Amino acid sequence: MPTKIAVVVPCYRVRSHILSLLSQIGPEVDRIFVIDDACPDGSGNLVEEQCADARVSVLRHTANQGVGAAVMTGYDAALRDGADVIVKLDGDGQMDARLIPNFVAPILRGRADYTKGNRFYDLSHIRQMPGIRLFGNAVLSFMAKLSTGYWNLFDINNGYTAIHRKAVRHIPFNKVSKGYFFETDLLFRLNIIRAVVVDIPMDASYGNESSSLRVSRTFAEFLFKHIRNFWKRVFYNYFLRDMTAASLELVLGVCAVSFGVIFGSIHWYKAIATDSPTPLGTIMLAALPTIFGLQLLLSFVTFDVSNLPRHPIHSDLPD
Repeated sequence: MPTKIAVVVPCYRVRSHILSLLSQIGPEVDRIFVIDDACPDGSGNLVEEQCADARVSVLRHTANQGVGAAVMTGYDAALRDGADVIVKLDGDGQMDARLIPNFVAPILRGRADYTKGNRFYDLSHIRQMPGIRLFGNAVLSFMAKLSTGYWNLFDINNGYTAIHRKAVRHIPFNKVSKGYFFETDLLFRLNIIRAVVVDIPMDASYGNESSSLRVSRTFAEFLFKHIRNFWKRVFYNYFLRDMTAASLELVLGVCAVSFGVIFGSIHWYKAIATDSPTPLGTIMLAALPTIFGLQLLLSFVTFDVSNLPRHPIHSDLPD
């Protein structure tokens, strides 16, 4: 049976780019789902009126729900349509639809469950990226490595992706973040099911498109969600699903550092309050557990970095 490929395109304020993007999608794609996320510019209406591609279907949200919700709507429609691999493209014209075969190939070859674009492979093209985006991507990518566990990935917030249908079926749609945290939250949930994720080299074009994402407004939200997902992932992978030496290193490391810092802080405060020197033994009693605990935590991080999913789950899951 031939493989069926579907493309999901969430749309919000992309009226000037959506038709051009759809025209680039090649014959390897069987179905295209355009999700109008209550776009005030009427992107869905424009597609229905001016796009003659029979593969295109327009789905609508009556109220704006966010890019994550739009993608989940597209995933659901693609699954019901029988898609084997689902590609997600943004409608703003930054992604080259001609690269779709590159994203699909590792999944069809059984090397990955999920593929994601990376604009940092070719360093000569990084100069095209605005400086603020470059810095923001570096910071967010490091935070996302901690929370998702995919230490081998970069440009984690890149929205050009492809996923196997079996992996999609194991994603709790009702729990995935509906806003701009969607890509990172999806990776967190893919790590929980031990899905293999592979980076795909790509270039990005930056024209006159505008982004509705404002880092200043979302930084605190993203930071909180990264911290939350990190501890969830650690609990699921190192205590609930399995326990390893790394689990013990984490517990002992946190306890030792906490004891050293609290004990040292108390005696440091007493020394200042009484204007008296702290005994050398007391200093060592605070310093040694702290140093020992930091070593244990570094060992845990080293194990976590190497503990990547390596066997694609879709090859073992039933249809």
